[in-house]
Amino acid sequence: MPRRSKGLSATLITGALLLTSLGLGGIAVSAGPPAPHTAAASAFAATHSGHAMAASTATSPEDPDGDGYIPANPPVTGVTPSTQDPPHRYFHEFQANCSVTHTRPDDPIVYPQQPGKSHDHTFMGNTTTDANSTTASLSAGGTTCKAPGDLSGYWMPTLYNGNQQILPVGPQVIYYKSGVTDYTSVRPFPKGLRFVVGSPLQSADEFRHHPGFVEGWECGDSYFNTEFPATCPNRADVQLNIRFQAPSCWDGTYLDTPDHKSHMAYPVVKPGTNDNMCPADHPVALPMIEFKMAFPVNGDMSKVRLSSGTGHSFHYDFFNAWDDRTLKALVDHCVVGGLQCDARGYDETHPEAGAALDEHYRLP
Repeated sequence: MPRRSKGLSATLITGALLLTSLGLGGIAVSAGPPAPHTAAASAFAATHSGHAMAASTATSPEDPDGDGYIPANPPVTGVTPSTQDPPHRYFHEFQANCSVTHTRPDDPIVYPQQPGKSHDHTFMGNTTTDANSTTASLSAGGTTCKAPGDLSGYWMPTLYNGNQQILPVGPQVIYYKSGVTDYTSVRPFPKGLRFVVGSPLQSADEFRHHPGFVEGWECGDSYFNTEFPATCPNRADVQLNIRFQAPSCWDGTYLDTPDHKSHMAYPVVKPGTNDNMCPADHPVALPMIEFKMAFPVNGDMSKVRLSSGTGHSFHYDFFNAWDDRTLKALVDHCVVGGLQCDARGYDETHPEAGAALDEHYRLP
């Protein structure tokens, strides 16, 4: 994506981002006289489906000029989307099993340096994630992920039953998969990459037809729900579940963009085939993250809601702070290697392949 003019005023940028989040991208925004970037952008709130989302009034400390673009250093250049079709392997994935750490009305991607400005989020993985988190602070933090090398921040809107928080219990399943047919072309995330999947402002129809939609909300025998089911079987083995996939094609240029999405894209279908490949403007194939969350709530679901609104407002954030060598070992062994791995990088159906990590989930 070409870099936008730095002459846009903060107010115009904010308005453009709002239109994008509402699914109104492509509307022309006319630039006025050049104005310096400032953290004091005009604050206002937009409403959609009953949810308010205030404008950000600060930028990340990692944004060198406050324009919303965080450049990769170095960028990845000279890549063309792979059209190869390697030997078929049904699986090419590993799991990052991470537990809930805390809840807080913070979002270091959407509202950097603005504690309390977001709706409430449930954080997993890095134990230090808050409004002031940066790549460096996360890299110095701790983690509830099984692999100590996974210091990434993962978060989503907090689920409530009435006024009671409903938090996932124990390690949750966060898949790292190949989203493209040529799984051998997948490379690790660059350190500091961050993005938002979905939007709290999306409509029910946008949620249902989102390219990351897998099974929607489900419980018991009720599947593919856009909103929370009215009731779920009141049994100990029944929880509310959702699966949602992230884009996995990167532009190779930016670790973040003003809308926190444009530097990423979903794979496209190779013409004349059923194969998936990255689009030309986002040619770098990265792991496809898939959240598979389980919330311990069932029975009467009439008071279940998200901090961002109804069920169709579900979205999540990812901020990569993996130890580079650990992530590369898992991607190379499991994704590129065509295995179905656990958090150690071990595929029990292919024991001969060994594991990427030792019994303590560390590099051997």
